[in-house]
Amino acid sequence: MKFSHYLILALKGCAMGMADVVPGVSGGTIAFISGIYEELIDSIRRVDLTALKLLVRGRFGEFWRHINGRFLLPVLLGIGVAIFSLARLMTYLLTNHPIAIWSFFFGLIVASAVLVSKQIGKWDLRTVAAFVIGVAAAWWITVASPAETPNDWWFVMLSGAIAICAMILPGISGAFILLLLGKYQYIMHAVGAMDIPVILIFVVGAVAGIISFSHLLSWLLKHWHDVTVAVLMGFMIGSLNKVWPWKEVLETYTDSHGKVQPLVEANVLPGRFEALTQQDAQLGEAVVLCLVGLFSIYCIELAARIILKKKER
Repeated sequence: MKFSHYLILALKGCAMGMADVVPGVSGGTIAFISGIYEELIDSIRRVDLTALKLLVRGRFGEFWRHINGRFLLPVLLGIGVAIFSLARLMTYLLTNHPIAIWSFFFGLIVASAVLVSKQIGKWDLRTVAAFVIGVAAAWWITVASPAETPNDWWFVMLSGAIAICAMILPGISGAFILLLLGKYQYIMHAVGAMDIPVILIFVVGAVAGIISFSHLLSWLLKHWHDVTVAVLMGFMIGSLNKVWPWKEVLETYTDSHGKVQPLVEANVLPGRFEALTQQDAQLGEAVVLCLVGLFSIYCIELAARIILKKKER
């Protein structure tokens, strides 16, 4: 395999990594658009007991061929480079420009939900019920759960296990799942600050998650495709409650660094936000960035259509 081919795979991995850092854009969607989705799923499935036995017995060449290492390594390297290079930027934006960045995320998630809905072949009683259940479950989580979740090792590992599943689901963002779990900013800060213990725990969870759930998710999408996608779409719509840009802080807590942080928040309209905080609601900027988020997903979908048409010729 030529070096240029490895470089192209790494660049596709970078695009996936950049997508997974931004809530609302799916790395799986980028994999689909760039034409590596099926090979990615197949390669992930090969990380199984057979691969483990080959590795333990020291048969490294056979192990490498079994897991399609020539494909996986450059893609994973590209993902890693993108995540580590963008994490600090995202932490800065969320800290210094929260309304703008949350508005952008809001637009991304709305458009992603619309994109996911197009994967549902038929809307019937089952898919509608699945959609409603997804909306209700996500809404309940955002209302019932405080903004701050435990930073204990087991929850960080669990967050990694759940979020990584988004990488193999077009339309579902891993960063979006971390938002829902209240761990997005925590993990982004850990990556930006090179907090190795937290990163390692998260990676262990991610590896365990993708190996454990890839077969299950593949089976669900194969046998219960429309119902599964409807639940995922409902999950995204219901979770918009968490990324609404204007919040009223109802309860606070003091973190380990002595800083006062919001614990329980309620969504408010921009005018109410200005009255409460005496700060500019930045409504015009928020609307523009929301539309930019919507348009970004539209561009991704348009690119996918063009690629599919070329393949059909």
